[in-house]
Amino acid sequence: MLDLFALLYRAVVLWTASYAAASLILLLIFWKHRRETRPVPPEPPDGAWPRLTVQLPVYNEPAVVIRLLEAACALDYPPGQLEIQLLDDSSDDTTALARAWLAARPREQGRVSILRRENRTGYKAGALAAGLAAATGELIAIFDADFLPPPDFLRRTVPHLLARPELGLVQARWGYLNRDESALTRAQALALDGHFVVEQFARNRAGLLMNFNGSAGVWRRTCLEEAGGWQADTLCEDLDVSYRAQLAGWQFLFLPDVVCPSELPPLLGALRSQNARWARGSVQCLLKHGGAAARAPIGWRRRVAALYHLSAY
Repeated sequence: MLDLFALLYRAVVLWTASYAAASLILLLIFWKHRRETRPVPPEPPDGAWPRLTVQLPVYNEPAVVIRLLEAACALDYPPGQLEIQLLDDSSDDTTALARAWLAARPREQGRVSILRRENRTGYKAGALAAGLAAATGELIAIFDADFLPPPDFLRRTVPHLLARPELGLVQARWGYLNRDESALTRAQALALDGHFVVEQFARNRAGLLMNFNGSAGVWRRTCLEEAGGWQADTLCEDLDVSYRAQLAGWQFLFLPDVVCPSELPPLLGALRSQNARWARGSVQCLLKHGGAAARAPIGWRRRVAALYHLSAY
């Protein structure tokens, strides 16, 4: 019996150590490609830019909803080609604040709409799906409530999609408005930088499967629709649709030099809730896509990397 327990112990230690080895491999890939850049392709003339929809999913965000709307309206994009959807499932005064803000700005009423649902079925995935059904854009940019996209965000991301028809998503790096607020926010920033600066960059440059991070990304609408759209059977709808799209043959691009500022959870309770949701959702995606990833005709290295990615939590 003791020999059996010793064998099991060694197996668990080796299996756990393999995840550290996988992280080390990503670090080495990052180091190899760290100086590579992706110059922005030439911009088309103003009349050739595609119609683009900016989606802003919010739920009870009265402190930041106005800031979010103002940042979206400040995005530099050809006039007449941009629409903005506030996907508002709120049950507090967020909706009233947004409506009052829009009523006081007649110039924005033609391109900003506030979409509300009768219920929160599917939560964020449901809101995004409802917004997509009403959207008129060929491209879909998504920003969560605590993000502040810089004015040149679309000018630095959209040309990549126009130059490469095989691209389904361009993902930017997250920045942090409150990085130095506390030891907790500094620790979160360090961990997220490890994900974005090292992991996302390494996966993308090595041709491995990566994921949309739920915000600060621009999708090709055709990619979303061919991948099956937003589905609410996992808590990580962003990871879910990322794997469906890439396993269907679409490519993604990560741009570490395009940074979209965001706010980190300042309280431990909010951070625990966020990480619990990410952990549970990742496991749900592993159960949903693990088999398909293991059988996909994408080469054994990409299959193994995908399984490690999905099962990290």
